[in-house]
Amino acid sequence: MFDVNFWLQRLGDGMRRHGATIRAVQWAVVLFYAVLLVVPALLPLPSSQARLFDNLTLLAQFLFWGIWWPFVLLSIVLFGRLWCGVLCPEGALSEWASQYGKGMGVPRGVRWAGWPTLAFCLTTIYGQLISVYDYAQAALLILGGSTVAAVIVGLLFARGKRIWCRYLCPVSGVFALLARLAPVHFRVDEQRWLENPTPRRPPPNCAPLLDIRRMRGAADCHACGRCSGQRDAVRLIARSSNEEILQSTATTLSPWDARLLLFGVIGLAMGAFQWTISPWFIALKQSLAQWLVAHELFWPLQDNAPWWLLTHYPQLNDSFSWLDGFCIVAYLGMSALLLGTSLMLLMRLATRLSGDSAQYWPLAITLTPLGGAGLFLGLSATTVKLLRYEGLLLDWVQPARAALLLAAIAWSLWLGYKRLEHTARRRLAMACLVLANGLVGYGWWLQFWGW
Repeated sequence: MFDVNFWLQRLGDGMRRHGATIRAVQWAVVLFYAVLLVVPALLPLPSSQARLFDNLTLLAQFLFWGIWWPFVLLSIVLFGRLWCGVLCPEGALSEWASQYGKGMGVPRGVRWAGWPTLAFCLTTIYGQLISVYDYAQAALLILGGSTVAAVIVGLLFARGKRIWCRYLCPVSGVFALLARLAPVHFRVDEQRWLENPTPRRPPPNCAPLLDIRRMRGAADCHACGRCSGQRDAVRLIARSSNEEILQSTATTLSPWDARLLLFGVIGLAMGAFQWTISPWFIALKQSLAQWLVAHELFWPLQDNAPWWLLTHYPQLNDSFSWLDGFCIVAYLGMSALLLGTSLMLLMRLATRLSGDSAQYWPLAITLTPLGGAGLFLGLSATTVKLLRYEGLLLDWVQPARAALLLAAIAWSLWLGYKRLEHTARRRLAMACLVLANGLVGYGWWLQFWGW
């Protein structure tokens, strides 16, 4: 009989034994990442006649935004934070730099739980202002800047650790949310750990500074395999993809988990993906432009901002005015606030109707499948756009999008239903969850079918 957990345990132990091989893979990814990020930024902008497979800049754009990031998100859902522990170039560089740095302790301010949420929101907004998905210089500025910051943090703080990844990385919070859905994780048997049976291995270097003995779930674990088999208490095992969310409690969740999900991953991200085709954005911009002209205020209509502040590529007829920049920030901000607040109020109402005041944070993260699906749909839209430029019809894309969206809504509703299973007024509370999921689904319907 095939024993999945037996083979997973062997895989986890193999990762620990072959740590040197994993480091070599990490450096190979660092080299590939550097070439893909730096070289296109030094080349001339591609012409309108350039194609994906005869222009390095377009190929790098496709690999980064069409393949790399959508499937990194998918890998988190499937394997936990394996990307962080085995492949991430920023994490590898930050840990390497920390071995040669000052080795200072981690300041209390750095350990503030809200940094990943704030960093995700600011990076998302800034990326839209400089068109990070479309131009190599913008990608180098944002991704390269993030990498430089990771190295600097490594040089300043704890030796041999990934302080950047644990506290400051803009996508760390997103990965922690999605990893809760992974069907595999490193499980820790705390009682077995305390017994400390022989043979006793030397303690592993947990780069993200986790308390391995008390680790529960996959949210924070980087799945690097360094602690596999430690005290015969840490094992890579299969589990239900629903387990971690259904077993979460108000004490095991941070309020920032729900805030990032509702206001960032769902609200802000939806605005970022849809503003370019939104008639509401166009109406906002036109109304403000008319008001400015009527009051003879013309400087906001100029497109003289530098490219690192607002998109400015006049040779391609692609430049943002100051008004464009204001409208983008306003639209993204309103998307985050309106959608995030609406979802928060619906979750609060569901909690009150259920009669269990401790359900709010656990109920909020039942939207994680829908949030993750939205990110994948938004990022993969770049994949589809670039492939269609190459002449591919991709007629199957719209049905696939609909299937993914409906599956994510069904999954989120099922998680909410199970969370409310033993509450007094489950039907009324479920009505709130249906409205919340329907609101998010309607937003994606507008982007791909309604507009």
